[in-house]
Amino acid sequence: MRKLLFFILLFAIIGCQDVIDVELPTEDPRLVIDAVIRINDIFQPKTLVSVKARLSSSFFDSVQPAQLQGISISNTDNNTSINLEETEPGSGVYQTEWETEQLIEGNLELTLQHLDQTYRANTKFVPGVPIDSLKQGTSTLFREDETEVLVSFTDNGTRNDFYLFDFAFGEYLVTEDEFYQGQRFEFSFFYDKDLKNQKEVKISLLGVDKIFFNYMNQLIQLSGPVTGPFSTPAITVRGNIINITSPVNLNNAKVNNDNFALGYFAVCQTFSSTITINK
Repeated sequence: MRKLLFFILLFAIIGCQDVIDVELPTEDPRLVIDAVIRINDIFQPKTLVSVKARLSSSFFDSVQPAQLQGISISNTDNNTSINLEETEPGSGVYQTEWETEQLIEGNLELTLQHLDQTYRANTKFVPGVPIDSLKQGTSTLFREDETEVLVSFTDNGTRNDFYLFDFAFGEYLVTEDEFYQGQRFEFSFFYDKDLKNQKEVKISLLGVDKIFFNYMNQLIQLSGPVTGPFSTPAITVRGNIINITSPVNLNNAKVNNDNFALGYFAVCQTFSSTITINK
């Protein structure tokens, strides 16, 4: 869409001097919540819980932080909860520390309020596996300036696993262990940009469930790597955060079907490693 719009405008400038009105996609601002909590060490006593709240914008507008009236996370099995506080006024970033045990055991519920609307999401901790190795390759896929990184990890053979890889720069990839159950798996990821020599890149593996896997897979396919799936969406893909204010009955689930929020609530075991790019 962006490229098409660019070529339309470029042709208009070069080929003629008439004004051409191009209708851009617009939508009322919608709440966007990035509540993917990464647990890097399940044995540490406490984990920093961080949630970003923003408002979606028009096609060329900048993203604006969203001010919440309240936000909390509860462990419904243990009857414990925490309230998150904004780190700086107007930042839209809400954080607090919580006992790691509360995050990795039991059912978790996120509740937040925005403009007198109440939103809720539920999830459970999902384990992952460590990254075995990162190596720089020499192959290219489409262009000579691409950078290949070979990633290997060993799947846990006792369960069905789904993984989300964060390759930095808004680049994500999902995979499931259907064809490498319990085995060591290696694949190539190609950065479509010319990374600088001695550039250190952090790559993370997150354990996710099947629903989050499907959500991210759809987002990646539709939004691509230009802005990343946690930036302002150019498309509307619903996550697991529902509006429970003045609910209507939808498939026996009470949700507000119109004023929903974008984004996702997940708690993921995360393993990270870095690689230094050599050119």
